[in-house]
Amino acid sequence: MIQIKKAIIPIAGLGTRFLPLSKVLPKEFWPLVDKPVIQYIVEEAQTSGIEEIIFVIRPDKKEVGDYFAKYLKKIPEIEEVLKLRKKNHLLKELKNLEKITKKISFSYVLQKEALGASHAVFQARNLVKKESCAVMWADDVVESKVPCLLQLIKVFQKYKKPVIALYRLPKESFQFYGMAEVEKITKRLYKIKKVVEKPSIEEAPSNLAVVGKFIITPEIFDYLKKTPFSLKTDVALDEILSAIAKEGKEIYGYELEGKWLECGNKLAYLKSNLYLSLK
Repeated sequence: MIQIKKAIIPIAGLGTRFLPLSKVLPKEFWPLVDKPVIQYIVEEAQTSGIEEIIFVIRPDKKEVGDYFAKYLKKIPEIEEVLKLRKKNHLLKELKNLEKITKKISFSYVLQKEALGASHAVFQARNLVKKESCAVMWADDVVESKVPCLLQLIKVFQKYKKPVIALYRLPKESFQFYGMAEVEKITKRLYKIKKVVEKPSIEEAPSNLAVVGKFIITPEIFDYLKKTPFSLKTDVALDEILSAIAKEGKEIYGYELEGKWLECGNKLAYLKSNLYLSLK
C-alpha cells in the first residue's frame, strides 16, 4: 500500500486580503480561537500519518521558520505555573505540541518570486522527489472526526490517482471558489471532469467547491514545469488538475466528512472564529 509521508504547505503568500496587519504577523499565525491557524493544519497532517512537512516560504519571510520553532519550543516556566494553578487542560494542550515535534519533521524551501500557490508547490519538487504527497493550504481548516487529509489518503490508496477535497456550498458562495464538474462514483466519491474558477451561479457546474487539500502524484510536477506562471495571475492548483482531467486522465474528488472552517478572507475568518468560540 502506498504511504503518503510528506506534505507541502505553502506559506509564501503576501496576505493581501489582510493588509496591513499581515505585514506585521503572517496570517498563518493568526489565532483561530486559542491556537494559530497553522497549528490546526500541522496537527491534521500529523494525525493523518505525515512524517515530514515542507513549508514553502518567501525570502523575506524566513522568520516564519524560526517563529514556528519557537512556538513549539517547550517552556518549563510556563508549565510550572500551570501546574501550580492546576490548569490541566492548558498543560494538555502544551503536551500536544510536544507530540508534534517528536512525530514530525519540518523542512523549508524558498519561493523567490510571488508567482502564486501552484508555483510555490513546484518549488518543493526536489524535496518530494518521486513520491506522491499531500498539499495543504495554510488557511483551510476542517473540523472532522476523521482528519480530512486522512480521508483523501484512503481514497488515494485505493485508486492511486490524484485526489481533491470537495465541500458543498450555497450558491451565493460559488463566485469565490473553484467549483467542480463531477461524475458521481459513490456517495461521496467523484471523478473530476473539470474545475471552473469563481463562476457565476449560472456558470457553476455543481455546488461542490474545491477545498485546499490535495493528494498529488509525481507527474503533477511535470505539468507545473510547463505552466507559464506570472505576477499578474495566480494559477490555482485545481486548474492544473482540471487540465489533466480534461486530457482524460483520472482525477478524483472526495466530498469531505466534516465542517470546512475557511480562514482565507476576513468574513470567513471571523465566521470560523465565531463558530468555534460558541462550541
